[in-house]
Amino acid sequence: MTHRHAQRLSRRTTLGLLFAAAAGVMVAGMPVAAQAQAKGEVQVQVRIGYQKYGTLTLLKGRGTLEKRLAEQGVGVKWTEFPAGPVLLEGLNVGSIDFGTVGEAPPIFAQAAGANLVYVGNEPASPASEAIVVPKGSSLRTLADLKGKKIALNKGSNVHYLLLKALEKAGISYADIQPVFLPPADARAAFERGSVDAWAIWDPFLAAAEKQLGARVLADGKGLVANYQFYLASRTYAEKNPEILRIVLDEVAKVDDWGRNNPEEVATILSAQTGLGKDVVALAASRYAYGVKPVSIDVIASQQKVADAFSSLKLIPKPIVVKDALLPARQLATSAK
Repeated sequence: MTHRHAQRLSRRTTLGLLFAAAAGVMVAGMPVAAQAQAKGEVQVQVRIGYQKYGTLTLLKGRGTLEKRLAEQGVGVKWTEFPAGPVLLEGLNVGSIDFGTVGEAPPIFAQAAGANLVYVGNEPASPASEAIVVPKGSSLRTLADLKGKKIALNKGSNVHYLLLKALEKAGISYADIQPVFLPPADARAAFERGSVDAWAIWDPFLAAAEKQLGARVLADGKGLVANYQFYLASRTYAEKNPEILRIVLDEVAKVDDWGRNNPEEVATILSAQTGLGKDVVALAASRYAYGVKPVSIDVIASQQKVADAFSSLKLIPKPIVVKDALLPARQLATSAK
């Protein structure tokens, strides 16, 4: 068996697990749109929320999902969001059906009552987020952050990075001044010098390094996993498992392609984001490719994130992360 053939078989097995239980309700042999029509439903579209990074941006740029779903009579609508928390707000209010975010946004969304489900994740990518300081800054260690103003997007993946970085340095969260800003406003504040540090993710991180000479005080290595999660509205996932299976299959194909074609990846990302090729090439070099089902180990990691935010009263109530799984996933074993 060739390596490529093995990859295809592995992908089919992995994605088959994602919706095996739900797929049993589908009408065998009928296109997705025909099934919807047979049930009297009008939903023959998947509305995808994405950000300026990762596999969904590549998938949009390549156009392969539209071609695949067109064969099923299903349309695709893309909506860009500046960060994960607002993307999941869109999911919660019904403006999108599916999207990708980092570790923290699903925790905040679930604690706020959002009816979402985890449907997959990319491998850990700790170097894709960091706490940076201006190139001329006197701050040299994490301990130097005590009493400083740190810009970050509230409830985003870097919020957890900041908690773990402070914990490592022996600094209380109460001993820093968080300045909650979306990426564009945070960069402006960082450039003006009105904040001392900035916790940010790629490609904004890569842009700060390349364009501003920002210095990395600490990235996620040794502190956080920084998984990227694919989430869906629970209602949409239950009604449209075959559409989501196709979406995730195309994500897996783009992952396989992107891993082996860094130059083409940079070209597509540059076109999609409007960022320079050198910036997106740096960001892409830190990506982790390989979508898989959300394992028990990953959910346990997410529970630690949730517990950390709960202990600091940053979310309104404790949550049980596994409650945000489809029934089939509750039977999952750890990924091998």
